[in-house]
Amino acid sequence: MLILAIDTALDACAAGVLDTDAGRLIAQESQAMKRGHAEALMPLIGRVMTASGIGFAALDRIAATTGPGSFTGLRVGLSAARGIALAANKPVVGLTTLTAYAAPVVAQNGEHPVISAIDARHDHVYFQVVSGDGSSLIRPQVAPIEQALNAARFGAPHLVGNAAKILADRWPADAPPPFRVDAQPAPDIAWVAWLAAAVSPDTAPARPYYLRAPDAKPSTNLLQRASQPPAS
Repeated sequence: MLILAIDTALDACAAGVLDTDAGRLIAQESQAMKRGHAEALMPLIGRVMTASGIGFAALDRIAATTGPGSFTGLRVGLSAARGIALAANKPVVGLTTLTAYAAPVVAQNGEHPVISAIDARHDHVYFQVVSGDGSSLIRPQVAPIEQALNAARFGAPHLVGNAAKILADRWPADAPPPFRVDAQPAPDIAWVAWLAAAVSPDTAPARPYYLRAPDAKPSTNLLQRASQPPAS
């Protein structure tokens, strides 16, 4: 299976082509960035596809991260993935950033729980907790950091994600310290691709995965004006 994986949900613009028969990515590129994904993504995908030596028609599947993450960034990646899939008549799948962060740790089948955490700002994090074998302990949610720290009850965790250090710095002094802290700005595109090979388009839709509403909201005055009938 040949899979084009795309990630723009957090602080990177990345794409890679996985050849499952070869057991590796045959081309990949990742650029660290907080903004500018819309301008950078399509040229980056073009370079990756050229480096892979295959055409879009040869792909079996397109994949993209669905969030949590930047509302603007993840929409860029999803739009590109759906557009390419439509043009090439290929299926498209979506993977959450929290799962992509946890995947390489779970693949090691260790004994420590895995906490994936993403900075949600305003002293909150998006997070989920799984056991070393990947079974769910706390479902994905957005919560105050202090609430997320209650996961210390599961034992010394492996912390992953762009908020891993935030949790580590505030880890309860009376709890077993984190086993490891991997503060990665974005998931590894290789794991996004491998996860994409394991899911079904029916159960892993390529649509934004929101755990809370966008920060940008209409002003109260705007809402009031919208609710008033137009002048005759």
